[in-house]
Amino acid sequence: MLDQIHLLAAVTVLGVLEQGYFFLQVIYARRAFGISPPKISGPPEFERIFRAQVNSSEYFPIFLALLWQAGLFFHQGLAAALGLLYLYARYCYFMGYRASSSERLTPIYFSSGVLWILIAASALGILHFFLSHYVGLNILQLLRA
Repeated sequence: MLDQIHLLAAVTVLGVLEQGYFFLQVIYARRAFGISPPKISGPPEFERIFRAQVNSSEYFPIFLALLWQAGLFFHQGLAAALGLLYLYARYCYFMGYRASSSERLTPIYFSSGVLWILIAASALGILHFFLSHYVGLNILQLLRA
């Protein structure tokens, strides 16, 4: 069983570490700009870092659910590779947003595209499971014939 999920687990740990890094960046920015919680406004530099972290946190549960569904029902290797791409795009998004709000756009579009691919892989994998498990229809065998 573990050999079927080890890549997904590794990408999950990397994602959690990335989220931790983003959280630390907000803490450092709060200290640098003298902004104590619960305040969330300040200089544009602080607000961009804060928004980048919050936005990344908002999407993280969606990413995790899709990563694991695509990995379990479609293909672990493909899901893990897409997960790494997503994490890299989110890092680029964070760093771009930190520099300028316009520099966040390309990475956010790319990471959204990766999420759509994970959605498609998840849906196809789950559909294949339901059809083969409950209807007895194996699409892969039909395609090979």
